[in-house]
Amino acid sequence: MKSLDVPDIHHIRAAQGWLELGNHLEANAELENIAPEFRAHPDVLDLRWHIYAKDAKWDACGEIAAALLKLAPDCHSGWLHLAYSARRATGGGLQTAYDVLRPAAAKFPHVPTIPYNLACYTCQLGRLKEAWDWLEKAFDISPNPAPLKTMALDDPDLEPLWLDIAEI
Repeated sequence: MKSLDVPDIHHIRAAQGWLELGNHLEANAELENIAPEFRAHPDVLDLRWHIYAKDAKWDACGEIAAALLKLAPDCHSGWLHLAYSARRATGGGLQTAYDVLRPAAAKFPHVPTIPYNLACYTCQLGRLKEAWDWLEKAFDISPNPAPLKTMALDDPDLEPLWLDIAEI
């Protein structure tokens, strides 16, 4: 896929800035300035997913993530976005999210957010041993597991494991 160029790259950066400032409406308006032929670019789709997620438009997020995954199957964020959306979308749920993300664990063995999210899903499904195994894998492959551990100790999805996490 062709790289974005000026002025579209400026619109992407402006949209990211608006999103970081907490204004997803302005971020979305900025993306509308992208040339029509680049609105389906993976960078644009990734940012649009974040904008729609801020507005909890999970069905639309799922469509965006599916398009991102089709265009850029080697980009791990598409897999994570699709699973995250599947958990919250109409007719979705934890098992659906797990089923979507599970193949990505083998495809991206060095991305700790994938086993971390699988730990969240399995923990909420009541499969605590499997959740612990996924969480350990996330810690093992993380270049710096300390922030991940801190995040896990504050993640309500992992609450059944908090005592175990605190001991490591």
